Amino acid sequence: MSALQPTQSVESPSPAPRTRLRQEGPARKKVVRRTDRDYSQRLRRSFQFLFLALNVWIGVQFYLWVRWAEAGGTTTEFSRPAGIEGWLPIEGLMQLKYFLLTGLVGRVHPAGFFLFVTFLAISFVFRKAFCSWLCPVGSLSEYLWRLGRFIFQSNFQLPRWADLSLRSLKYLLLGFFAHAIANMSAEAIAEFMGSPYALIVDVRMLNFFRYLSGTAAYVVLALVIASMFVQNFWCRYLCPYGALLGFASMLSPVRISRVESTCIDCAKCAKACPSSLPVDMLVQIRSGECTGCLECVAVCPAKDTLIATAPYGLKKRRAIPVWGMAAGIALLFFGLVGYAKLSGRWNTTLPRHIYLQLVPLAAEQSHPGWRAQPRAELGK
Repeated sequence: MSALQPTQSVESPSPAPRTRLRQEGPARKKVVRRTDRDYSQRLRRSFQFLFLALNVWIGVQFYLWVRWAEAGGTTTEFSRPAGIEGWLPIEGLMQLKYFLLTGLVGRVHPAGFFLFVTFLAISFVFRKAFCSWLCPVGSLSEYLWRLGRFIFQSNFQLPRWADLSLRSLKYLLLGFFAHAIANMSAEAIAEFMGSPYALIVDVRMLNFFRYLSGTAAYVVLALVIASMFVQNFWCRYLCPYGALLGFASMLSPVRISRVESTCIDCAKCAKACPSSLPVDMLVQIRSGECTGCLECVAVCPAKDTLIATAPYGLKKRRAIPVWGMAAGIALLFFGLVGYAKLSGRWNTTLPRHIYLQLVPLAAEQSHPGWRAQPRAELGK
């Protein structure tokens, strides 16, 4: 007898099919690619070029006027371009406070006041678009980092902690100027604006670059080199004017919006943002660092996914075409400047002999402090 006991054969059911558990990521979205041709950057660079050319023309005319005044009016006379006052933002802030306190526009450097208000208005409506569409320093800064990228194949990205720390510098500078002006009364502002120093502060600004000291030259050179390696170094870290416009832009109804349902998470928008904002992680860009340059919109490959929008109704937002944004910036600029000229509030109304007296002695005029010296000597 065999030691192996026979076993009963039992027919077992066939095993149930096994279900494979796949750890899959989120389903990839179907890409609906853009078919329209983006022209936002071509249009923006056209604005940059035209405004840069305008400032060069103003600068040359102002230099020739200063040379005429320094010669005592004995050479060919040139008119003083009022547009040079747009380079005096601190005076513009002072005059804005004076206007808010008195309702009056000062006689000294009124063009600077209107240009300051114009750039604030543009920032309020169209984000900080002045910085990326019109500002000559912003334009030069942009082309410097593009040149650096062309030469070195990339730009340097600071660590996040260093980037955030350095960004605070421009707000500290703004706070210094704002605190000083906040403590000035309307009478103190009027006295300061009428002082010999303030009357020719634009000439002193020109002379700073005409007779650049060794230290100042090294500082300018360092800023140029830094701007080649780091995107918008001056604008991002040191410009108090940009900091002020950034606060205004935070109230802007216009925002860059991202449609999550059609976004393919390629992160091209974040890589293209010159302000290093996480565009691909946000639904709307509310940051005061956004300059409205539309670089992110230009590189987005998905149709109607990244767009500039404005409020429409209570809870809806409507897309703004690029031409609409450009037209709005131009309308605000030419509208407010045109109003100032037509109303006779554009040019500084000072007698010719005062400029002939003060301009040759520009280097001898000391800062009067936040309370100015008497203006009696101007009548001599």
